[in-house]
Amino acid sequence: MARTLLKGAEVALPTSAGAGTSFSEATVVRLYNSDTNSHVVSVEETAGGTGVGSMTLPAGHVEYLEKNPRYTIYADSATVLGAKVGFTG
Repeated sequence: MARTLLKGAEVALPTSAGAGTSFSEATVVRLYNSDTNSHVVSVEETAGGTGVGSMTLPAGHVEYLEKNPRYTIYADSATVLGAKVGFTG
């Protein structure tokens, strides 16, 4: 059974492409949508750079996003929170 290893503080995702964060070059980020509405999370190769992809995160949902360490993440709302994590066990 895998367990979540917390590796950083949970913070609101930036809300613009140019301000995207790599979460200190995390390879796994735990995302939580604290809002009652769905929001879009986007991944780019660098902040403001080439887009890799995006996904809709439903209200109240948790998702674990695996990514390249240098890729950055942002959302269309600051109600989407993220934290650098890993897995144990």
